[in-house]
Amino acid sequence: MINLTPDELLTTTRSVRMRLDFDRPVGREVIEECITVASQAPNAGNAQKLHFVVITDRGKRAELAELFRKGSAAYIERARATVSALSPSGDPGKAEAMKRLYRSASYLNEHIQDVPVHVIPCISGRTDGAPVPAQAARWGSIFPAAWSFMLAGRARGLGTTFTSFHLLCEEEAADLLGIPFKEVMQAGLLPVAYTKGSKFRPASRPPLAELVHWDWW
Repeated sequence: MINLTPDELLTTTRSVRMRLDFDRPVGREVIEECITVASQAPNAGNAQKLHFVVITDRGKRAELAELFRKGSAAYIERARATVSALSPSGDPGKAEAMKRLYRSASYLNEHIQDVPVHVIPCISGRTDGAPVPAQAARWGSIFPAAWSFMLAGRARGLGTTFTSFHLLCEEEAADLLGIPFKEVMQAGLLPVAYTKGSKFRPASRPPLAELVHWDWW
């Protein structure tokens, strides 16, 4: 376990893409420890049944990676075009941040099949076409669990990032993994690996004045 205070854990659990160690095995026991922690996340009620599909088989990871790339193609192309169109006279900080994001996303897009573990958080019941309150209850149950999994992973030296590209091919992924598509909804895909180095810093964020609205927007 990495010695982090609660605030350090919360502020340094980053989306890790380029610092994932593809060569170091991740044991089943550490994944199960993280899922045990994740299962304790608050949810909208005990009726919300969570599932975690863990993929370690190399062949299935490769097939899932193809679905991921199929879903990410349009985003990657838009990001590439945006980076190419950045003006040297514009905001250099923003331009550099966009370039870093594009490089990071492109790297994971190319190498996701090499990440030793893929975890797909799922929840029973679909929200297709459901009203916003029903969707909020369902997503508000699975997302805290996924975040808790990421936090538990960070504490154990693992890196993750929350991705959703493969959901554009969700039914194909369900067929590949035997997930009952009509009864169970996939919420994302977490590539999981030990990180290269354990030091991560808080990211730059807008000041509170731009984030907080007291009593009125």
